Amino acid sequence: MSLFKRVKNILKKAEPLPQERSVLTMGPGDVCEVSLVTYQVTGRTKPTARNEVWLTLRDGADVRYLNIEQRLDLSYSLFNTIDGRLDSMDEVPAHIELDGIDYHLEDQYSTRIVEAGSTPFTSAGGEVYVWRFQSDGRKLLRIEWQDGRFMLYEGESVLPGDVEWLKGSGR
Repeated sequence: MSLFKRVKNILKKAEPLPQERSVLTMGPGDVCEVSLVTYQVTGRTKPTARNEVWLTLRDGADVRYLNIEQRLDLSYSLFNTIDGRLDSMDEVPAHIELDGIDYHLEDQYSTRIVEAGSTPFTSAGGEVYVWRFQSDGRKLLRIEWQDGRFMLYEGESVLPGDVEWLKGSGR
């Protein structure tokens, strides 16, 4: 090795360390296992005003949604889409009865989002309005509204020990 190459290597900038990965930075291409079912992450929605992420999961033809929220601890919730209809976002009540289960409004917010991959809503649609409900039996209901279109989800909390992450090919 010549003297010039040695000097060049000494003066060369050090490569930056790879960014630390966490469950809140997972996205399309990653793989996760929830309650012993393996899913591929196909989409990621990140509210800009909150420390949470909404992941679109796919297992064959089955599409589910995993909500990960960092408050004091990490909390996980797994959702399915359900059929329903609202004509206006002003019609969302504080109490909903669905299939004999009473849901009470737990949280309501609006935020802009950053999305990647296959997601129910896009950042181009403006603000997303979210209503989160909880039943006495720990069942969860989530309503999202953006630009005249809404999605309705039903799910339940998942124990952190039931969620396993595998690094995907996406990054």
